[in-house]
Amino acid sequence: MKKAFTLIELLIVILIIGVVYTLAIGNFQKVAQPQTRVTLATLKEYLKGFEYQKKVRFLCLDDCSSCDVFVDGKKQTELEGVFDNFIDDSIKTYRYSVLDGIVNVEYNPFFDADGIEQDVCFSFSVDKQGVSDQVVVEFNNKVYDYTPYFEKTKIYYSIEDFIEAKEKIYQEVMQ
Repeated sequence: MKKAFTLIELLIVILIIGVVYTLAIGNFQKVAQPQTRVTLATLKEYLKGFEYQKKVRFLCLDDCSSCDVFVDGKKQTELEGVFDNFIDDSIKTYRYSVLDGIVNVEYNPFFDADGIEQDVCFSFSVDKQGVSDQVVVEFNNKVYDYTPYFEKTKIYYSIEDFIEAKEKIYQEVMQ
């Protein structure tokens, strides 16, 4: 009588080794990929990463000490507290046009789930086509340009630098 493994026993061992290998490799990849920290420079790309039908919105109320993400109008409760102290009320938001220059953005009030009116300190959204609010944000001695459609957020070190860059682009287009 020969002693040997049956085909089923071999297949079970191979299956167990495959599962262990998959779990181990998956954990190593998670360790190798550090979590990306969300900043104003990466905010547009972060919001585009959500699955949404209409719009994803980053909203900071009152003094900007707490911010939330709303996907298609629904607050993402699993992110509650993640964006506390992300920014403060020194943030300034502008729109830019060649004719008008820099113009302050005034936000409409926000009504929470209970219908209570809240003051908006900062708001930024991305629509279903991936187009973000066409704004320029000044915060902590940096200027974040969200106006390019398909490029990452550009960073300048002053409003003057931003205006100079935009006027240079305008002059190049006009030639």
